[in-house]
Amino acid sequence: MKLDAKIPEGELEKKWSNYQDKCKLVNTANKKKFEVIVVGSGLSGAGAAATLAELGYKVNCFCYQDTPRRAHSVAAQGGVNAAKNYQHDGDSVWRMFYDTLKGGDFRSREANVYRLAQLSAPLIDHFTQQGVPFAREYGGVLTNRSFGGVQVQRTFYARGQTGQQLLIAAYSQLSKMVASGGVKMNTREEMLDLVVIDGKARGIITRDLVTGEIKRHSAHAVVLATGGYSRVFRLSTLAIGCNGSAIWAAHKKGAYFAGPSFTQIHPTALPQSSDTQSKLTLMSESLRNDGRIWVPLKKGDTRKPGEIPEEERDYYLERRYPSFGNLCPRDIASRAAKERIDAGHGVGPLKNAVYLDFKHAIAKQGEDKIKDKYGNLFNMYLKITGIDAYKEPMKISPAAHFSMGGLWVDYELMTTVNGLYAIGEANYSDHGANRLGANSLLQASIDGYFILPNTINNYLAGELNHEIPTVEHEEFLKAEKMVKEKIEKLININGTKTVDDFHRELGAVMWQECAMSRNQKGLEDAIVKIKKIKEEFWKEVSISGSDKELNTELEKGLRLSDFIELAELMCVDALQRDESCGAHFREEFQSAEGEAVRNDEDYSYVSAWEYNNGDFKLHREELEFEFVKPTVRSYK
Repeated sequence: MKLDAKIPEGELEKKWSNYQDKCKLVNTANKKKFEVIVVGSGLSGAGAAATLAELGYKVNCFCYQDTPRRAHSVAAQGGVNAAKNYQHDGDSVWRMFYDTLKGGDFRSREANVYRLAQLSAPLIDHFTQQGVPFAREYGGVLTNRSFGGVQVQRTFYARGQTGQQLLIAAYSQLSKMVASGGVKMNTREEMLDLVVIDGKARGIITRDLVTGEIKRHSAHAVVLATGGYSRVFRLSTLAIGCNGSAIWAAHKKGAYFAGPSFTQIHPTALPQSSDTQSKLTLMSESLRNDGRIWVPLKKGDTRKPGEIPEEERDYYLERRYPSFGNLCPRDIASRAAKERIDAGHGVGPLKNAVYLDFKHAIAKQGEDKIKDKYGNLFNMYLKITGIDAYKEPMKISPAAHFSMGGLWVDYELMTTVNGLYAIGEANYSDHGANRLGANSLLQASIDGYFILPNTINNYLAGELNHEIPTVEHEEFLKAEKMVKEKIEKLININGTKTVDDFHRELGAVMWQECAMSRNQKGLEDAIVKIKKIKEEFWKEVSISGSDKELNTELEKGLRLSDFIELAELMCVDALQRDESCGAHFREEFQSAEGEAVRNDEDYSYVSAWEYNNGDFKLHREELEFEFVKPTVRSYK
């Protein structure tokens, strides 16, 4: 199958307007004839569901939480990027486009990335009109701060709870459309399979998480807005319920999976404290604006941080990357922290952390100014650790975070299955091999509010006189039967190990061999180990309770069965790509200074994988750089 990205013709800055000028439309009266399923109600899903309903479509929205307010978008802290150039510091749409393309190590499409930058400015206006309380200067003008990988201030924020504020705005719009009847909201219901009929996505199979009932739902199109899959590592900054099951079900039904090994390790999370820990806590990257990262120069130094004089501290990011310092991109900051920790300079009880110090910023700006910018983050740190970060440095450590990989989508955000769309973190679209901070909320919002509502018309216009199959169609019955059989098989294993036991094993393999750095032998060994974990899982997992009730162990078991298969593909993808780029750091391909060495001649493409009954088959979308010449990605 040839991958057609459907990139519009014309100059870069005119591609999106050219697309809108030429795409098919559905008139207002006809929109009422179409039904659209939106799976997920976070920032991208809620935005899409609310906007589609506002346009007149009938929307059926699903989430596994008890309310859309619990979507993981709420956890994003630092901000959302936009090329407004309020500071007159040289920012522009072009500069934001270039920063993002370079930040992703030139492994994403020019057209998609430019559109992201282009639509960023109107998005801020959109949220401001919805009442988002962005931080403001004394005179009332919206203010900005910097994030990693840029030299300008373009990040709009609401203290350290930007995701929460944006989600509340999206939830308000969604609630309005639920009340009007435009959206039917289905809470505590999880998608377990996709129904494809004659090559088109026509519905989904779900499980009621309270009663266990398996249900069938049909529609003219299906939109997946289900977030990322970094819980494959078990310990991550993601909520416990975050999973990749919806996109994995779609992958097994024909949707190609792109760049699965491109997963981001965030440099500023609270370090792991024990093997029994279930998740890690994110500390916003925005802290790197004023906090300085360092480790003791002396290996194994056990002194308290305040007892270590300045001349015995290694501000290693400032030393290695003087142009960007503490604001170098996440992948680079995480690898640099790992290098210092592995070299014996780690701090904390397990020697697995580095210091994030605000001493100099407080001395220069005053404690009140720092409290105004980061107060809720400092309070959160105090509650979790018992340490007052105004008086003592924070301890931070790299942690699994965002997934740049996801379902392959074209310019319209449609997957390789007609009528199936993936938006937000569920797709591989804008970030390439590494995401710059504060672009996550941006992409999720733009996909849901601005892009999908325009592009889905182009598909639905051709479906106007086509009746959607009923849920009694044989493909619905077949999909339901397969879901029930899988559940029954899991319940009846009655093994000796819990789901968490297997997840710990999988997470340990993935963190060791397919996280911040990879190598050929490690990846080959990981694939063998993952296959053994899969075999043992289906023989020895123990899931208590019934499938006819609320059963969180069954939920975890179903999700882990998908994670195990996804983990294998991640390692296959990482093994296939003989280069280092962005978050994909192959130890065999690095410079003498330990920096990533990219291979544009052989690997300037998007890896799009076909499931092929578990024998994954690679398809390539060649990347063409018409407007920017890829360069060595240096932040020195």
